[in-house]
Amino acid sequence: MTDRTNFCAARALAALLLAGATLAGAAYASTAQIGRTWPIAEPDALAEIEAKVATLPKDMSKAFGPREHWSALKAAPLAVAGADRVRTLVPFYTLDFDIQLPDGRVLYPKGFTFNPLTYVRLPQRLVVVHPRDLGWALKVARPSDFILLTALGGQNGDAIDLSEKTGRAIYILEERVKDRLGLTVAPVIVAQSGTKLVLTEYGPKSRPMPKGASQ
Repeated sequence: MTDRTNFCAARALAALLLAGATLAGAAYASTAQIGRTWPIAEPDALAEIEAKVATLPKDMSKAFGPREHWSALKAAPLAVAGADRVRTLVPFYTLDFDIQLPDGRVLYPKGFTFNPLTYVRLPQRLVVVHPRDLGWALKVARPSDFILLTALGGQNGDAIDLSEKTGRAIYILEERVKDRLGLTVAPVIVAQSGTKLVLTEYGPKSRPMPKGASQ
């Protein structure tokens, strides 16, 4: 097997590392053209999505109820970071299915365990905060970073509303991402360093507390 084959397979599997977040690895691109080509016959995916959205009611609450009751917007809860702390994590992943080549040969068998960060680099950090610390997150987050909201005391924060108000895409922390990264407290910034993830937790001395908030 060539390095390129290993790289492409690992990159495809690395997409499972942080489900719910779009974490792209290095991409292989070629400008060479060999043989005849034909125009793409499949309909444009974005056009199909836009057409589907156009058929939906403008006020989704009539069909699904108020947004605060939508299960898809329920963030995974995290405790409040009581002190500054830095942890590292090697995000090993074990396949639960075989990866096969087109000719049927098994490239990677079920049960194969590997570290996706050996093959890919995450182009952004994850900034995970409670809604009350969103202002802090907006200040420390880089343009390429993902900001994820976690729940505190049953309070999720409306990611859609906050995205519209701040002009920046804001996401929710999913349970599977929380478990995959071993997150326990927030605020925390997750970044790649070599073949490891570095989790930097920020206690009250490292961030301004919102008025009226308590640890």
